[in-house]
Amino acid sequence: LRVIESDVLKVDFAQVAQALAAPKLRVVGNLPYNISTPILFHLLQYVDVIEDQHFMLQKEVIDRMVARPSTAAYGRLSVMLQWRYAMENVLFVPPESFDPPPRVDSAVVRMLPRADAAALNEQALSELVQVAFSQRRKLLRHTLGAWLQAKNFSGEFDVQRRAEEVPVDEYLRLALAVASAQA
Repeated sequence: LRVIESDVLKVDFAQVAQALAAPKLRVVGNLPYNISTPILFHLLQYVDVIEDQHFMLQKEVIDRMVARPSTAAYGRLSVMLQWRYAMENVLFVPPESFDPPPRVDSAVVRMLPRADAAALNEQALSELVQVAFSQRRKLLRHTLGAWLQAKNFSGEFDVQRRAEEVPVDEYLRLALAVASAQA
């Protein structure tokens, strides 16, 4: 057992894998609600050295992670994580499982890196998705439409929908198309 005492957001997991002479890491944790999203986004950059991830989180966070389009929980977190991971909500953990019991439900998620993940720039996809969901109740023509024009995108994309109606694969195709339009 090797213990690394550090701020998890500063850990270079590629260096950890190298130091352990491990081709892949298994990342397990009980993530606190207030920092769970930053941790999940930090780990995105190390997906190539990760075998799998298992986390206990507040149930509502996992609901957002695994959400499908056209649901209230579907958002930026759903798109960014589903791009790189196949995820499964594997276990509900009720408050009475803890002493003292928290005021929230918890759950465990299993995250497997996708071998078929589209090769694209994470920052570019993140910016696109952030703009799309910036005003989630408005049609995309009000948010993403102007952003696409600024990027000189002249391709086809239906902006007469809300951000939550667009499946992950369409966001990925759009990110690739925008990148190729700028190249």
